[in-house]
Amino acid sequence: MNFTDPSCASLPGWIFFKGTMKKTSLRFLLTLLALVAVGQIHAAQASNPNVVIILVDDMGYGDASCFNPESKIPTPHINRLADEGLRFRDAHAPGPLCHMSRYGLMTGRFPFRTDVNKWPKQPLIDDNQVTVPSLLRDYGYHTAMVGKWHLGFRENGYDKPLPGGPADRGFHSYFGIRASTDIPPYFYIRGSRAVQPPTDRIDARNTEGWTKIQGEFWRAGGIAPNLKLHDVLPRFTQEAVKEIDDHAANRADQPLMLYLAYPAPHTPWLPTDEFKGKSGASMFGDFMMMVDDEIGKVLGALDKNKMTKDTLVIFTSDNGPVWYDEDVKRFNHDSSGGLRGMKGDAWEAGHRMPFIVRWPGVVKPGSETGRLISFTDVLATCADLVGAKLGENDGPDSFSFMPTLKGKQQEPRAPIVMKVPANMHIRDGDWKLIDALGSGGFSSPKKVKPVPGGPKGQLYNMAADPAESTNLYLKHPEIVKQLEAKMKTIIDSGRSRP
Repeated sequence: MNFTDPSCASLPGWIFFKGTMKKTSLRFLLTLLALVAVGQIHAAQASNPNVVIILVDDMGYGDASCFNPESKIPTPHINRLADEGLRFRDAHAPGPLCHMSRYGLMTGRFPFRTDVNKWPKQPLIDDNQVTVPSLLRDYGYHTAMVGKWHLGFRENGYDKPLPGGPADRGFHSYFGIRASTDIPPYFYIRGSRAVQPPTDRIDARNTEGWTKIQGEFWRAGGIAPNLKLHDVLPRFTQEAVKEIDDHAANRADQPLMLYLAYPAPHTPWLPTDEFKGKSGASMFGDFMMMVDDEIGKVLGALDKNKMTKDTLVIFTSDNGPVWYDEDVKRFNHDSSGGLRGMKGDAWEAGHRMPFIVRWPGVVKPGSETGRLISFTDVLATCADLVGAKLGENDGPDSFSFMPTLKGKQQEPRAPIVMKVPANMHIRDGDWKLIDALGSGGFSSPKKVKPVPGGPKGQLYNMAADPAESTNLYLKHPEIVKQLEAKMKTIIDSGRSRP
């Protein structure tokens, strides 16, 4: 290949000046040559839209009024996305907890296929694993992440580099935090290094009148001198807006992929004075209002830079809320929107999420669909977006929903299999089988011992009974057997995508 040929200028990562290649490292040169040789570097397509993924944290299916008209929380900016886009009524996180959900979103792989418990010290995503950002990067996108990672780094002291994070998994730039704002140590990361190590210490905090995992709750531990927990949410908005502004100013001819992972309305619930007392759902609702307002600033940056028409926006939450039945009664606000359970559960509120896609000119405004999807499907959908073909081992549980975005009919999705802390379950069409009794997560009862002659698990028809009120396990043993066989095949085969 003649690298002095002007036709090479479209290759990402190369800068040419009158036929002279700008000096670069031998290692970088060899890496790019290898990628080109195997066809993994592709010229950017001007027709490809920007992609912005906004993931909030611990928001329930019923918190936004565009999914629950009875919500006590005003969410005008999320509602705007729904008015201008497509609402998915049956979208599911790959797991009902933060790290599980994010793993599936990034990799297109069900999180039960890896050891998700190693995240505090080790990366969950393998070195050569294809991710949403690595796929789009290789198709000419500038890829940026802002926010909560929660998928692990290879930790060896916070004064040293933190490999295995976003900067090594497909993102050109990263600014964020390692996990939640209630899990120490608390410090900002830029690229693969701590901006300041967590050399100070913060005491634990709880809020009277709430459970120990609600309110202004955070754990004691190390904290960086330059990080204040109250400032994290607006700081991430500032960084995301700066990414959009910089892209419009300096890379307008290249598509942008921005992954904005807010650590809210996860605890600690820290609304600013502007929002205190403004919702009908106490401090949680006030904080959710603040989250919505921050989202509005990001959408405003797209508007200001005239990028809205050329941007596909995905909005969703990583898992269900921490909102108990007592809270529903106290505030007359159902964060789960009529679904059963909460965060951590196999029951529906643990993982059925508000999911909106806005894509002007392609997605019909104000539309909705009952199509079953998982966050794992984002990878295959992005592959469709750029005309890529996933490798045999890439996104083994990912199915594109691109035809649905374009208003076309699709074949039913393959079954979704999920692990929660205490059980496994499968969703296949209208049927859902949980292989044990109880929530398996945070809701009571977590576990229930079967009685002689009683059901050993739970079977629900989700079309007829989305609240999971009637267990049909004993009534339909043939369906139980079919679903058990399908679940075993998906688990044992290592993939659900053919």
